[in-house]
Formats: sequence, C-alpha cells, structure tokens
Amino acid sequence: KAPRKDVNPDEAVAAGAAIQGSVLAGDRTDVLLLDVTPLTLGIETMGGLVEKIIPRNTTIPVSRSQEFTTYKDGQTAMAFHVVQGERELVSDCRSLASFELRGLPPLNAGAARIRVNFQVDADGLLSVSALELSSGVHASTIVKPSYGLGDEAITRMLRDGVDHASLDMQLRALKEQQVEAERMLLAVDAALAADSHLLTVDEQHAIQCAADHLRSLALQSDHHAIRNAIHALSHQTDHFAALRMNRAVSMALSGRKIDELA
Repeated sequence: KAPRKDVNPDEAVAAGAAIQGSVLAGDRTDVLLLDVTPLTLGIETMGGLVEKIIPRNTTIPVSRSQEFTTYKDGQTAMAFHVVQGERELVSDCRSLASFELRGLPPLNAGAARIRVNFQVDADGLLSVSALELSSGVHASTIVKPSYGLGDEAITRMLRDGVDHASLDMQLRALKEQQVEAERMLLAVDAALAADSHLLTVDEQHAIQCAADHLRSLALQSDHHAIRNAIHALSHQTDHFAALRMNRAVSMALSGRKIDELA
C-alpha cells in the first residue's frame, strides 16, 4: 500500500492514547480498539521444532488448544517448552517458560492424548496447561509474553522471520523427516527384539537392511531421500506387522467361546 502522508507520526501515538482514554471513560462508543498478540506463541516439539498455537496478530483474549502424544513406549512424563517468535526452530525463538507433566500412564508411543491449552487474557497474561485425557493428570504455568520485550525486539524478530523464511522451511522439512525416521526405527527395533521369530532369516535380513539404510540417511541433509527410505522401510515391514497383528488376535481369542465374543 502507498504510505499515508496526512498523519503526523509525532502525534499518532498521543492521538491513539487520547481516543483510548475517551473510550475507557465511556465518552465514545463509536470506536473499538482491539489488543493483539505481537508475536506467535507456540510449543517445542521433537527435533527442536516450534508448533505454533496462537499466531501473531490474534485478537485477545483468546484460547486455543491442540493435542499431542508421547514419543516413546512407556513414557510417563513430558516436558513442555513455551516459546515466542516467527521462526521454525526453537533455537531461533524467545524462550518463555518450561514445565513438566508427570504421572502419565505408561502406554505405547502415540497412544496417550495430551491436550495443551494456550489462553491469553485481556491483560496479555499467558496461561499454558497440559491435560492427559485418560488419567486426568494436569500441569500448568503462567507467563507474561510481553515482559522485557520492546518494539525494537519485536521488529527484529518479525524481520528475521521474513528474511529466513525459505531456509527455515527447508530446515523444518529435514527435522520432521529425521524425527519420523527415528520414531520408525525405534518401533522396528522394538518389534524385531520382541517377535523376530515370526520371520524367516531372509525376511529379517531385508528389514534390517532397510532400517540400516534409513539410519544412515537420517544423519544426512536430504529430506527427500529420508522420506523415501521411510516409505521403503514401512513397505518392507508390512508383512511383519500383519504377522504380529494375527498373533495378537489369536492370543486374545484363545480359549474363548463364540458366544462370549457376541
């Protein structure tokens, strides 16, 4: 847009303050001034990535929720790191607070459901809570996102987000594939340790080769190659997964009568 030339910049802030004062005093009802979040608020996920919960310029008060899950089998605690900024990596954002949710039921990876809620009140105070839905385990923290944050810092963080947008997206794509590769390798290793007897020697060797190939690529920087290797390993383990499922169903039904299943 073309810049406006009819506004005196030295008077703009004073005029806005006068209008807001008039609104608060009840003298004017024809003006509505809304406060917004100056920067995006989010939480750290695996791989040092930022999951954005409340985007910048969101009108406050506001409340947003998102569900997360556990990364490893038997995980009974989860750490939450609240951050602020426009970048894709936690290391490039401003740290606000950290807290832990303990006492999670020791379920398989991905089975737990943890609802994280971000709530910013009219005074700009941020409350972050985490609730495990099946057990009711709860933890929370409160922080003032604007504390110690001046206009220059906000401008710098916004500019950095724009300047590094392309590189950040490439790094995010790489980190996401590396995290997915690690998750899949953990699952495959655990499955082989528990049920490798269900496979022939050749089948075990084929899965192990695919896993080793993915493990080596995950250390490199080609996210397309990592993704292809993930798909290859997934395809290689399809038969193994079916065998494990059949065995689990057989064990669950063993010794039970048909009328008991109706």
